[in-house]
Amino acid sequence: MSIDLTSIAGKNRLLFEIPLRPIQGQRFQPTGFPNLGAATFKSAQGDCLLVESAQSMANRLEMTIWDSAKNDVIEAVKGISHVRVERKSKDGSKAFLTDSIIEAHRLNSPYLLEGSNKQFFNTLKQELGTMDEGIPDRKKLSEVLLKYDVGSLLHGVFLAKKELAGGRLRIARALSAFVEATGVQVAASGGVKNDAVNPSGDTKKGFGNIPFSRDEYTAKEITLYVNLDLAQIRGYGFDDTVSNLLIVLALYKIGKLVHGDMRFRTACDLEIDASKMKKISASNIPEFVLPELSEMEIDLKDSIAKLKEKMPGATVEYNDKLEKKSDKDNVSKESAGEESDEVPA
Repeated sequence: MSIDLTSIAGKNRLLFEIPLRPIQGQRFQPTGFPNLGAATFKSAQGDCLLVESAQSMANRLEMTIWDSAKNDVIEAVKGISHVRVERKSKDGSKAFLTDSIIEAHRLNSPYLLEGSNKQFFNTLKQELGTMDEGIPDRKKLSEVLLKYDVGSLLHGVFLAKKELAGGRLRIARALSAFVEATGVQVAASGGVKNDAVNPSGDTKKGFGNIPFSRDEYTAKEITLYVNLDLAQIRGYGFDDTVSNLLIVLALYKIGKLVHGDMRFRTACDLEIDASKMKKISASNIPEFVLPELSEMEIDLKDSIAKLKEKMPGATVEYNDKLEKKSDKDNVSKESAGEESDEVPA
């Protein structure tokens, strides 16, 4: 491995505090929550705001290595383990349906565990079956996750099925991140949806002119906080080859995020504030600087090649009918308490 990790050897955490700013102007649109709106709070720094939550950032970090056009991982990480889900077409061919990398709960996806095709479910049950009683074997669980979905070792997973060790198998996030803003003020604005044909039409049906208000924010500081739990990664019990792969893969995702697309919403397009940070160094280990993406790609390819047999991944089929809930059974995001990725314009 060409990247020098000696400065973080024996450290429990690797922390980053990366200053951000809007690409254009001063306003930005924070994440919105059902029945709450923007998540504002007060601290010693004054009025503050949650710009992007940990759960949302976990999804964004996963997507840094996903090629949506090809429905596959990007070239730099080809060979890492993940589970691809395919679906048979009417002509008998197979088409991409989803993947553990882009599923909200990774290996706990219903397309992997709830379908009538129990092949993958039974494989997991067989390989994890020794944990039906007693304390779950964390090392064995880690080996199975490495085998099928290495991302679960960074982003966490909860195998909630009772047939899998009684639903007790879970891994917390080893890589977590969130974005906060301090010294915030509301930038109120609004607009109107115009109906040139029938301005006084029935607005309940989408006709007519519909005015709306909108709250954006300005901030004195916007900061991306990143926490890589090195102690958790070492606690999996792997050798250095696997541990270093997990560390470099996590660092690569951080680098891809901050040097790539940080457009979280239509009106929330952020970039590193270069006037405050010339190089990205760890806040708790200042001598550790985030490596260049090109360096990490070399080490990733080398580590992945060495671990090829331990990370076979899998391809499964989901051919069940895609059922839709009736209106009375449907649970809205508001009643379910889920976070909304985008607040209305």
